[in-house]
Amino acid sequence: MVRGRISRLSVRDVRFPTSLGGHGSDAMHTDPDYSAAYVVLETDAEDGLKGYGITFTLGKGTEVVVCAVNALAPHLLNKDLGDIVGDFRGFYRQLTSDGQLRWIGPEKGVVHLATAAVLNAVWDLWAKQEGKPLWKLLVDMDPRKLVSCLDFRYITDVLTEEEAYEILQKGQVGKKEREEQMLAHGYPAYTTSCAWLGYSDATLKQLCSKALEDGWTRFKVKVGADLQDDIRRCRLIRNMIGPEKTLMMDANQRWDVPEAVEWMAKLAEFKPLWIEEPTSPDDILGHATISKALVPLGIGVATGEQCHNRVIFKQLLQAKALQFLQIDSCRLGSVNENLSVLLMAKKFDIPVCPHAGGVGLCELVQHLIIFDFVSVSASLKDRIWLHLLVPSYISTCARMCEYVDHLHEHFKYPVIIKKASYMPPKDAGYSTEMKEESVKKHQYPDGEVWEKLLAAQVN
Repeated sequence: MVRGRISRLSVRDVRFPTSLGGHGSDAMHTDPDYSAAYVVLETDAEDGLKGYGITFTLGKGTEVVVCAVNALAPHLLNKDLGDIVGDFRGFYRQLTSDGQLRWIGPEKGVVHLATAAVLNAVWDLWAKQEGKPLWKLLVDMDPRKLVSCLDFRYITDVLTEEEAYEILQKGQVGKKEREEQMLAHGYPAYTTSCAWLGYSDATLKQLCSKALEDGWTRFKVKVGADLQDDIRRCRLIRNMIGPEKTLMMDANQRWDVPEAVEWMAKLAEFKPLWIEEPTSPDDILGHATISKALVPLGIGVATGEQCHNRVIFKQLLQAKALQFLQIDSCRLGSVNENLSVLLMAKKFDIPVCPHAGGVGLCELVQHLIIFDFVSVSASLKDRIWLHLLVPSYISTCARMCEYVDHLHEHFKYPVIIKKASYMPPKDAGYSTEMKEESVKKHQYPDGEVWEKLLAAQVN
């Protein structure tokens, strides 16, 4: 039973100084401080439950997202939660179609990150009131109700509401068995924690050895800053993990289109499954050109963590510009928009391998990908046709979700990894709630951690 009127919305700027250790560093983002705009929703309901929402940032600029969240607040305050989730599509459109705020989007950039933070808090609160983890709330929801939460504007040329409903109806078959499979074995993961670009070779070797001991079989390495350094580091990690383990590469938008093709031709000897974000995330046709050029090398293209919205994903799918689709729980407009992308990926038969890491991205996206397996894709493996130049080429691969071993200790309900797999969360909500002590210590700029660091910089 959904209940309560939203009586308060607060948002805080929370930052972790990860740049000090080179954590998260890549070819484009050399000194990230993993951060979040952290939203808390309170209602007048007697249960006292709160909804927590985040969106992920890299330090500077988080204060801008906080301003955008506050600008969206009037759309929520004094609204009945039952009315919001009772017409979730209408509320989603209200948030994303504010006649003035829309001008600094629309449905992209800072205002869309703020939308994600706010709506993530709404979903967290809804799931808590229902007493279910978010993935279970979605899995148990009637398909017609679930479809009513999605905004199909701008994507009906590839996915209609009725088609989405039919996909979810087909997903009802075998759903119970797939849910039991998840509860027993979890969802397969890969690790990015070993090979940040800012890590020394000694650190890379140490972390890679530890990951192998812990049972990891899929690894991702950052590339794109220096070709000779990439060759050396890729050879190092390939030699350590052996030829049978899966290796992926991530350029984080570093290259122009011709450069991406040339660079990857030189890295092909290390047998990467995919190259991630080889060029600008907005360049649909550029991704398509790269995708086509890499087919003879057996290398797929993965992208999505910085795709603005469902429209960009629609075009990437239409253009056959990617072989692996990477949703992000805090870049798109929360669960609502991510579900529409999962359904489009199902229609185009493209596997979803979500982006994660950062602050809380693992905690959130595990819910979405477990739902995807149980109710949408119904598969952990896919036969990916690398169409264009070699129509007969087939690559068989497993679906998997990214995992980064940073900052989970700051969450009240952190992810649980067993045998390199995400175990389904059992606590009610969206796993978004952070420990209050951590929030206070890392609040910017007046938390204990930042007061010390900023004082040291002045001195």
